[in-house]
Amino acid sequence: MSSQETGKPAAAKPRRRVTLTGVLGELLVTAGVLVLLFVGWQNVFNTWVLSGQQNKAAAQLGRQWLEQGGGSEPAPTQAAGGATSAPPLTAVPVENSPAHANAFAVVYVPRFGSDWKRTIREGITRDVLDSYDAGVGHYPSTPMPGAVGNFAVAAHDTGYGNTFVHIQNLQVGDRIYVQTKDGFYTYVFRNYIYVQPQAVQVLLPVPLKPDAKAADRILTMTTCNPPYHTKERLIAYAVMESFSKTVPAAITAQVG
Repeated sequence: MSSQETGKPAAAKPRRRVTLTGVLGELLVTAGVLVLLFVGWQNVFNTWVLSGQQNKAAAQLGRQWLEQGGGSEPAPTQAAGGATSAPPLTAVPVENSPAHANAFAVVYVPRFGSDWKRTIREGITRDVLDSYDAGVGHYPSTPMPGAVGNFAVAAHDTGYGNTFVHIQNLQVGDRIYVQTKDGFYTYVFRNYIYVQPQAVQVLLPVPLKPDAKAADRILTMTTCNPPYHTKERLIAYAVMESFSKTVPAAITAQVG
């Protein structure tokens, strides 16, 4: 029989007792949700936005150099058999190292995507690697593009544009193009190695061989591994193949 039928008031439900443990538990759950939301924003939305901004900034810089004459010379002539003649590597221009955080190159890696490009700035500090308009930093202790020795750069694998997140997709023979105000340096990917973070020998003129004399023009790309962790470093090596004042045919659509 209902309380209305008996005329008796309904029994009140007991109120939930508020405890310090309960409050702390709810606060921790809320904090956890906020952390997950921040991680999602940082690694998805923020990365997507930054990637677009970094691509746009690199495209603008590349166009600026072309308009100023860098890469505007006539295309190389073809020799007998259809081979394209290229200047000897002894004639490759090499710039002086710029001031910290200054932009001096744009790197194009077709394997990373048909529109992938990034500005290279001097230095590997956070103001360079975390910037909205760069993403790749040059180790100041290493040579510049085109020089004999080891031109080494670094970038994040995940976060801040996911710059080198696809570095493990490189295949032997892939071309990597570095544009400066002087023209285009073409490097050919050779191999990977995995090392501990303190293995600075990978940046030597002849990587891992402190007593060897450099003869090749090497490009070294470094990033953290595995994704979202800094336990070790993934190192990708490439060797310079050629230099050209003209835009290489393989990246005509990517440049500018």
